[in-house]
Amino acid sequence: MKTPIFALLGLPTIFRIALVVQATLHPRQGITVLSSAEITAFKPYTFFASAGYCEPNATLAWNCGSDCEANSDFEPVASGGYVGYSPSLSTVIVAHQGTDPSQIVSLLTDGDFALSPLDPDLFPGISSNILVHSGFRDSQARSAEDILSTVTTALSEYGTNNVTLVGHSLGAALSLLDAVYLPLHLDASYRMIGYGLPRVGNQEFADYLDASFPGKISHINNKQDPVPILPGMALGFHQPSGEIHIDSDNDWNSCPGQDNPEKGCTVGDVSSILVGDLNDHDGPYDGVEMDSSC
Repeated sequence: MKTPIFALLGLPTIFRIALVVQATLHPRQGITVLSSAEITAFKPYTFFASAGYCEPNATLAWNCGSDCEANSDFEPVASGGYVGYSPSLSTVIVAHQGTDPSQIVSLLTDGDFALSPLDPDLFPGISSNILVHSGFRDSQARSAEDILSTVTTALSEYGTNNVTLVGHSLGAALSLLDAVYLPLHLDASYRMIGYGLPRVGNQEFADYLDASFPGKISHINNKQDPVPILPGMALGFHQPSGEIHIDSDNDWNSCPGQDNPEKGCTVGDVSSILVGDLNDHDGPYDGVEMDSSC
């Protein structure tokens, strides 16, 4: 069981903000429903994201129960989160751990939600107008250079040019920041798949992601999970495009645009945390509950 949202995103302040009607919504945009084959294609990455919660010694040995068994050919390179290579998917996998209540650093990170610029040493050339959640920024910075080194080694060792970043909750937020960070230092083909992703940055950040990685960012939200609507848009936070929303009928809806307000998308279905259900945060995502096998 992971952190309740009031710890994750700093209530009571964020609670009060979340009661404000979502502002500056984009025009209504149509949604499409994913086919069963399209949903199934995400499942290996769902297990990879869930495995991010397992202990480092378990992921380094790739012995973490059903999460590891689902991707049995995976070849780990490093743990602490983890990095490794999936032969069946022909990609390096980079996974971050989500929020664990036993780790106070994670709790403090998630509670620090001011918008701040990215470190110009880690993110050279990024506009100072691009602002992100301070806690997420600081947490990503602590692992950035180690991940860059490990990914560089893995790409060379396995002769691939593909990198897929995965994570759930805080792990998804860190993966989204890595999706900006790594391409500034390492030429490769990147894809990011996140689950229960909170808002990470401002409008300029979301626009940068949309322009730099068209069609390469997927963030999957489950039913009434309130985490993806936090921190609130009234605080200046915005989601990038790429939302897939699992609705109450278990349809996976592809919601074009940023913070799509239609019913069947997260902003349309979860207008505030008062109508959200934290039990949906961990899943199931096509039958997979995050952290269930560790």
